[in-house]
Amino acid sequence: MDCKEFEKLIPGFIDRKLDYPSLRRFSEHMEQCANCKEELVIQFLVTEGIQRLEDGGAFDLQKELDQRLEEARRKLKIHDRFMKLGVFMEIIAVALLAGIIIWILM
Repeated sequence: MDCKEFEKLIPGFIDRKLDYPSLRRFSEHMEQCANCKEELVIQFLVTEGIQRLEDGGAFDLQKELDQRLEEARRKLKIHDRFMKLGVFMEIIAVALLAGIIIWILM
């Protein structure tokens, strides 16, 4: 992912609308590119700050951004675990089918 693509995905991240592959690429790029991470912080503070000011509520935007980033990390971690579990179950299923076929043929 390049920086331009990252910037296009920032609104989706802020609105929590990125799908898994986009979130994965977004997160990986952000960890490697300080400029894009800074751009995310700026856009988040502006977008959410304006909304909070309109709503009249109190806010700690940096803490909220940190929570949102942690939430994204948790989602990615859970998704990765499910993918690994799925691969493991597929291997078990193939092994069972192979065993049944061998048993039938003997």
